[in-house]
Amino acid sequence: MTRHSHLLLALAIVVAMPLCMQSGSLASEVLIFGLAAMGCNLLLGYTGLLSFGQGIFFGLGSYTIALLLTRWPLPMPLALLAATAMGAVGAAIVGWVAIRQRGTYFVMLTLAFAQMFYFLAYSATDITGGDNGLLDVPRPALAVAGQTLWPLATPWQYYGFVAVLFLVVFWLLRRVCHSMFGRTLLAVRDNEERAAAVGYDLRLLKLQAFVISGAVTGLAGALHAMMTGIAPLSNAEYHTSEMILVMTVIGGTGNLLASVLGAAFYVLLGDWLSTLWPRWLLLLGVVLMIVSLGLQRGLWGLGESLWALVRRKGPADAEAAAAETKGGQA
Repeated sequence: MTRHSHLLLALAIVVAMPLCMQSGSLASEVLIFGLAAMGCNLLLGYTGLLSFGQGIFFGLGSYTIALLLTRWPLPMPLALLAATAMGAVGAAIVGWVAIRQRGTYFVMLTLAFAQMFYFLAYSATDITGGDNGLLDVPRPALAVAGQTLWPLATPWQYYGFVAVLFLVVFWLLRRVCHSMFGRTLLAVRDNEERAAAVGYDLRLLKLQAFVISGAVTGLAGALHAMMTGIAPLSNAEYHTSEMILVMTVIGGTGNLLASVLGAAFYVLLGDWLSTLWPRWLLLLGVVLMIVSLGLQRGLWGLGESLWALVRRKGPADAEAAAAETKGGQA
């Protein structure tokens, strides 16, 4: 694919969803979790770090924007920036401790941080609302000097706002992944010992990846709270980290656009299964097991394989038709 093909595909997805979906909220949810999965993919696909702490950054983004918009009214753009920064700060703290270990112990540290954050969110009822979460999170219009630039009252108006932010973040992450920094992360992922021998500061590189991932995930959490009007305790649960990780793996690691595909598959499949059976999570688990066992490279890898098969089949059919034509003339 060309350098800008993925960006064009992302733009096509953003434009196509309003044409194919009836619910603006569901379309927004796909892009929001696509953002969260892209942040996770930067760690897993490009750095080789399996983190179960993504729910921390998602929850921090949700709580931050809920507090800033309800208790200390702040302009919405500044509140989004603060939520993004809070996700980055949380990631810096978790990463600074966790990257000192590798493999299983790294995973255990991120999981321990996730459990600690959930306990703190559950206990600090004056700040987080405890089990009830923070309710009545407003969705103010994008305005400058009192002039409304972009109303966000309806689900599709909010989808347009989320879509613009999604495309901007996608473009920025693409720039990061294709920069010298991104190529260095791939070198660290493939062979840490060799990268260290060359002279790279592995801890600094991993910490920087953590901070970027946390910032993107914090932004996703803030957008989710604005969409639903609530910053629930469930956003800080281990299940949120697990869900983001599953989306990333299903879509395919090492490819940012694949994260969007994984998020769309998970969100839309879950929405459809919920209409079939009250215990739809059991059905979702079975489907995810089948996908995980049959698609080692994720949905994006399946698409690449099918596209390669079609491209090989095209010239073969043309050669067969030419040979048949020559045989008929003879």
